[in-house]
Amino acid sequence: RLLSWARLPAGALDATALTRALLVCAYQSTRNSGTVTLEAARSVATGTGAEFHAWDVDALVEGYRSIAETALGRKLAWDGDDLALQNIQARVRAPSVWMLANAMGRLLITTSNRSEMAVGYATMDGDTAGSLSPLAGIDKFFLLGWLASLETKGVDGVGPLPYLRCITAQSPTAELRPRKAGEAEQTDEADLMPYPLLSRLEGLAIRDRKSPTQCLRELSIEAPWSTDPRLKSWIARFFRLWTRNQWKRERYAP
Repeated sequence: RLLSWARLPAGALDATALTRALLVCAYQSTRNSGTVTLEAARSVATGTGAEFHAWDVDALVEGYRSIAETALGRKLAWDGDDLALQNIQARVRAPSVWMLANAMGRLLITTSNRSEMAVGYATMDGDTAGSLSPLAGIDKFFLLGWLASLETKGVDGVGPLPYLRCITAQSPTAELRPRKAGEAEQTDEADLMPYPLLSRLEGLAIRDRKSPTQCLRELSIEAPWSTDPRLKSWIARFFRLWTRNQWKRERYAP
């Protein structure tokens, strides 16, 4: 999570000093978090010059779980309560960064991008919490390509940003579900669909106002989707998530 928009000190600042003055980052782990994402967050914060903090929120998760189990009169289990157990991990991360933002006079920045907003792949009052949403108009497929370009080519006056390799080398993951023996790790694309297809469906369904049948007809002749047996189920998933998550889109930060 990011907290930004501080009062700048007087005098000229280079890019790293400016980032340090503007940006505070926080990594909040649970038992399902991994060292790879922790070190990726730390590397990017260090590389850009941002202030970085890391703390564990697992005790908070277990506290809320205990409250819910007492109210329900039963234990919560991953087999039947997957969504509730995932979402509470995202939600307990919001109060602490809001408190930091208030105490430091900052704005809390949300992390959701346009692809996640289209299908509601976010936890309300969790990763959606914030004052501004700078990535809300940018799809995930573009973002991944942009990060790869920044890693190798960089920007004028700064050059390549090799520390972004820790982001581009891994598949995006929420890390909210425990991994069973022999089971693949949780990834965003496994939960949803390949990001290039999600971006394509955004254009067809939302911009071009095409029906599910029309989307299927167009994508059935486009590589690489034309030969993928999962295409129909992916299209159905997109329209199901898109139509039932308008209430989320109306609550996202601007």
